[in-house]
Amino acid sequence: MPLLIYSMNRSASIATSTYLADEIIPRLRNVRFIFTFLPRLVFFGVRIMTTASAKILVVDDDPAIRNLIHRFLAKQTYEMESAEDGKHALAVFEQFNPDLVILDVNLPDANGYDLCKEMQSRTGVFVLMLTSRTDESDKIHGFNQGADDYITKPFSLGELEVRVGAILKRQRPVTAAEQQCLTFNSLAIDPIRREVTLESQLVPLTALEFDLLHFLASHPGRVWRRTELIQKVWDYEYVGDQRVVDVHIGQIRKKIEIDTNQPTLIQTVRGVGYKFEPPATNAEASEG
Repeated sequence: MPLLIYSMNRSASIATSTYLADEIIPRLRNVRFIFTFLPRLVFFGVRIMTTASAKILVVDDDPAIRNLIHRFLAKQTYEMESAEDGKHALAVFEQFNPDLVILDVNLPDANGYDLCKEMQSRTGVFVLMLTSRTDESDKIHGFNQGADDYITKPFSLGELEVRVGAILKRQRPVTAAEQQCLTFNSLAIDPIRREVTLESQLVPLTALEFDLLHFLASHPGRVWRRTELIQKVWDYEYVGDQRVVDVHIGQIRKKIEIDTNQPTLIQTVRGVGYKFEPPATNAEASEG
């Protein structure tokens, strides 16, 4: 039976955490299970990721949820720290230097979106937003502030594990083929430094924006469906609103396109998805 975590009036309807951590959680590993909430029925394949040494900071004012997430991910041998509010979170963040922050939107002393932006401005850390809000506008706002992913309460621990693993997998060392710097006239994408420059100026991209742009640019001219991009870049089967891709594409366009109303680099293929179209070289432009 799947375990659902949710918050109502700032209290978690969760069974005894010790029993869950010692008995239920281990049974969730390496199995397929069903996660249900209202009319939704979702299947997730849980995988044990090779990112066990990663450091994760959990920030949530609900002690039941915070402690359960902490214990569950610690059992995956992640190095864990927790904080109950924004002030404590920033203090721990500075000392702990996490690879990923699981961040609740509603904190007693801080706005989670502002905290996400502040943390990313310091280290470019991955951020997984955690909230009970279901409005699409809230999710879009979170992505605009630099969030890498968004998980809505209630959620299963298996879903959490998959999303955490997918985010951290982006930290893997790049292969020899992936190390090649991609240059398109004045646009350069460096996968080693994870930097993008345009007209010799550094383009401030989030980690996910970089991964998405680098993937598209690595396959110039090829059209990708939104579901394919989620599988390739997010690295899991996404069930839900695929506008998450549109939001991130929109953010990238604001940073690299001359005219976002008529984008030339990342083009929309109506009814299908997106493609990266390399700009014409100076020689080609003069011939045209």
